[in-house]
Amino acid sequence: MALLTRNAILSADDLPTKDVPVPEWGGTVRVRSLMARDRDAIDAALHDARKDNSDEPLNLRAMYAAAGIVDEKGVQLFSLDDVEALGAKSGAALDRVYSAITELNRIGPGEVDKAAGE
Repeated sequence: MALLTRNAILSADDLPTKDVPVPEWGGTVRVRSLMARDRDAIDAALHDARKDNSDEPLNLRAMYAAAGIVDEKGVQLFSLDDVEALGAKSGAALDRVYSAITELNRIGPGEVDKAAGE
């Protein structure tokens, strides 16, 4: 197998997407595999929240939804600034979205806790 060049790596389409029906919201959303920077931002937020021993909910599903929901061109619809608003949405809807994102990112049981420093 040949070694990849810089251009080959940077031009690779390595963010697969999946359409997820969300009946609670009246339609379908597209989610994609997280960019490394988004995953790192979520990991850092989880680590900080655990370190602070905050009683505030982590809004984990909302964090992943904000980072993973995209439009038809692959552009994120939300940012981490939208986590609180997304956290107020249906738990069932966010569970569905979160499950699809964790599947695309191969995040299995325990991986999120590991990232949070547990």
